[in-house]
Amino acid sequence: MSALDVRSFTVGPVQENCYIVSDSSAVAGADGLRPAVIVDPGDEPQRLLQAARSLGVRIEAILVTHCHFDHIGAVAPIAQATGAPVYCPEIERPVLADVMSWVPPGFGPFDSYEADHTVTGGDRLTLAGLEIDVLLTPGHSPGHVTYAIARADPAQQGGRAPAEPALLSGDVLFAGSVGRVDLPGGDWATLERSIGSLLRAFPAQTVVYPGHMGVTTLGRERDTNPFLQELRERVPRETVTPDATAAGS
Repeated sequence: MSALDVRSFTVGPVQENCYIVSDSSAVAGADGLRPAVIVDPGDEPQRLLQAARSLGVRIEAILVTHCHFDHIGAVAPIAQATGAPVYCPEIERPVLADVMSWVPPGFGPFDSYEADHTVTGGDRLTLAGLEIDVLLTPGHSPGHVTYAIARADPAQQGGRAPAEPALLSGDVLFAGSVGRVDLPGGDWATLERSIGSLLRAFPAQTVVYPGHMGVTTLGRERDTNPFLQELRERVPRETVTPDATAAGS
C-alpha cells in the first residue's frame, strides 16, 4: 500500500529536525527520481542534498515553518542547488532575506534568500504530488505556520487532502514540550491557542513531526504533555481515540 513517506534528518548545533516528504507510490520522472518537498532545511545542506539523492527523490519545493536561523540556515544553498521554490511565512520573509542580522553570536554564517512565495495560513498547496494545507500557528514566532501534508487523491475532485494528514509542526509542539516563547515575537497565550486549534481540527492519532526531538501524536500530547494541563480542560476528550506509537523515520 502506498503511503506518505516522511524522512527526518537532525542537523546543525541546535539539533533541528529537517524533513524530506514524498508519496512512496509516486512515479519517477525521466531522471529516475520521485518528487518530494523538504521542510525546514536548517543546516548541513550537502548532507541533505545527498540524502535526497540516496532516497531517489527530487526536491521540488522548500517549505519553511518559521524563520529562526536553525530552521532556515540551509535554505539558500538547497534552493540554488535544486532550483526548488521557497515557501515562507509572509511576515517573516524579511528575516530569511537578511538571515545574519537575526543570528546570535557563535552560529553561522548562513546565506540569505528572497522567498519565491509567501504563505499566511489558509493556503492550500499542491506540490510534488502532495496536498498541503497551511495552518497559521503563531506563538513561538509571529508568522509561524504548520504544514498538514497528505498524499494527493486523484479520485477526489478539487484536490482535497485525505482527512488525516501528517503535521509538520516546526516549533509549536514537541514530544512532552512546546516551543519557547521568550524569543522576540513569542507569546504563551498565542501559542496555547495555536496548539488548541490543532487539537480541535485533527484526530488524536494524527502524527506530529516536530522541529526538535522525536515524533509524537496529537492524542499523546493532549493527554500527557505537562505544558498542556490547562488546555486539556478546555479540549473535550471524547474526540480523542487511542493512538499507536508513532514511529520515527
